[in-house]
Amino acid sequence: MAFKYITEKGPARAYMMANEAVVRAALESDVKVYSTYPGSPTVEILSTFEGALKHYDLRMELSVNEKVALETAAGASFVGMRSFVSMKSVGVNVASDALYVLAYTGVKGGCVLLLADDPHAHSSQSEQDGRWFGYTSYLPMFDPSSPQEAYDMVKEAYDLSERYSTLVLLRTTTRVNHQSGIVDIQMMNRTPIKKSDWGNDHNYTAVGVTARAGKLDMLRKMEEMKGFSEGTPFNRLQYFDGEDLHEGAPPRDEGYELGIVTSGVPYNYTVEALGKLGIRARILKIGLINPVPSRKISEFLAPLKKVMVVEELSPYLEGFIRGICKDANPSVELMGKGFGPFTEYSEYNIPMLVEALSLASGRPMPFDYRSHVKKMETLADILPIRPPGFCAGCPHRGTFTSLKRAIGSTPIFFSNDIGCYTMLVLPPIEWSDSQLCMGASLGIAAGVNYGANNKVVCAIGDSTLFHAGIPGIANAVHNKHDLTLVVLHNSVTAMTGQQTHPAHELTVAGKEGISIDIERMLRGLGIEKIVNLNAFEIRKNLKLMKEALDFKGVSAIISHGECALYHFRNLRREGAQPVPFYVDREICKRPYNCIKDFLCPAISIDERDGTSRIAPEICVGCGECAQMCGFGAIKSTATLHGGENKVYYTKADHDEFLRSKEVGK
Repeated sequence: MAFKYITEKGPARAYMMANEAVVRAALESDVKVYSTYPGSPTVEILSTFEGALKHYDLRMELSVNEKVALETAAGASFVGMRSFVSMKSVGVNVASDALYVLAYTGVKGGCVLLLADDPHAHSSQSEQDGRWFGYTSYLPMFDPSSPQEAYDMVKEAYDLSERYSTLVLLRTTTRVNHQSGIVDIQMMNRTPIKKSDWGNDHNYTAVGVTARAGKLDMLRKMEEMKGFSEGTPFNRLQYFDGEDLHEGAPPRDEGYELGIVTSGVPYNYTVEALGKLGIRARILKIGLINPVPSRKISEFLAPLKKVMVVEELSPYLEGFIRGICKDANPSVELMGKGFGPFTEYSEYNIPMLVEALSLASGRPMPFDYRSHVKKMETLADILPIRPPGFCAGCPHRGTFTSLKRAIGSTPIFFSNDIGCYTMLVLPPIEWSDSQLCMGASLGIAAGVNYGANNKVVCAIGDSTLFHAGIPGIANAVHNKHDLTLVVLHNSVTAMTGQQTHPAHELTVAGKEGISIDIERMLRGLGIEKIVNLNAFEIRKNLKLMKEALDFKGVSAIISHGECALYHFRNLRREGAQPVPFYVDREICKRPYNCIKDFLCPAISIDERDGTSRIAPEICVGCGECAQMCGFGAIKSTATLHGGENKVYYTKADHDEFLRSKEVGK
């Protein structure tokens, strides 16, 4: 997508990712405040809003966690500003404390929360079903299946939010967030931000007496919204005549005994699968999944012999439909979870829907998908395993190479956390005893400390530290636990795209913020033994790490080293280039420590003579591997051009290298 469609005056037709369409709709809706904590599959929403900052009167915040992000959006709404907040599904767990209370207090300015589920756990530690947040919190929830629907639903959500003074939820999934298509966008009519005096026209305090009144008001609003659900075009009837999809009910009942209830991206799979089999079917597409349109569902069920419920993850819609069936059509055959290939885990797909519809209709499969997949898996078995790994020049590789050597044979419990360093469980480190959720490493470490003789070590990234790690530190210090905390200070929230955090000097779009000193913060929390080290100095760090590991009580190791992608992107912007290392084949003795113990993607085995080889197009010249070689066979390519055998890491280093290169000529 060209960014011009975010700033296009409109109306226009635009090719957009759903995440971008969501931003366009929010901007058209005159959203004034956007807050978030980064997490896939919502990162493009963040980056698109960030790009819009210089074009529109807009406030944006990268909050320390999802709870704060939602509270920030709610606060803006309380004073009448429209606000938007986005997060991944597991982030709503963090924000749920505020979420449930906001349903009681209500809002003033339109407030919309996008929560993105991740079926198949592509980039999450669980594939939870966020649809239950809407149902259990009594908040309306939309479920789009395309970029156009995501756009349309955001705009409808703001009207609904202000009509009923309620937070509105938009639930997406990875396959929707990252789906692209043509979107018809409307006029961009925005107004400038104007602060106003707080008039105390509404009290947003939730205590016993106000909560009881708020609950009744919440139930009343939900009852009223049931009428909206019955009439909204997002809950619509369709039918497939064997060749084409049509809106409304079929002209006659004959030949349409099968009905399909679906929502979200499985709707797309359903329509395509029907076309492959040429089956006639009625379709009820539910776009507003809370409150569900009970009357519309009842009318849909009445003439049918078979009903298939097509939804990923838990039987959310199926539960409502089973209840409605008892009165509307008790003899109908209901096909949901457990029917054919339908499961409560992972994603659905077109072959799965073709198989299910084939079983339901008795029609033969047009293609043997299962045999095809089996053949693919067989062919995949002959390919080399390529597990995810740290980038070339990643500071985590050096940190944990040093840490593992510093610990040696001492039995420990290693409590890991959420970030790029979750890959420690994979080769070659293969090191992680627990890893649950953001900030859990400290709480887990405290509990293990009560019951294990082992030394307890926990790791946490700088962004995760601010997100959820600080309470765990306070708990460990206050309760006199004996553990070593490793803080990975790589400057940014690396795993989701190098966003800044409170220890960075910038906020969003290059705006200056106040950088929080991590060491001073840890000392303020009561940690006395703190060692600072350069992540890339593998051998030098051993002594410092042992000091922290031998300390009785809570100690901390702060490993400093910028994310490689972030650092070298900035280096290139400054006009410098990395100076790679190379292997001197005359010196290399082929022990392959640089490969077996380090597994940098730049290092491989040279097929000519079996020596190690460093790919210059991948190597960033961090020099970590050179410290791993006991023979001194790994050197900087600068030595080939009159430079020194050292790391050229900064712009000043690179300028020095260029000067030495000229002298060498």
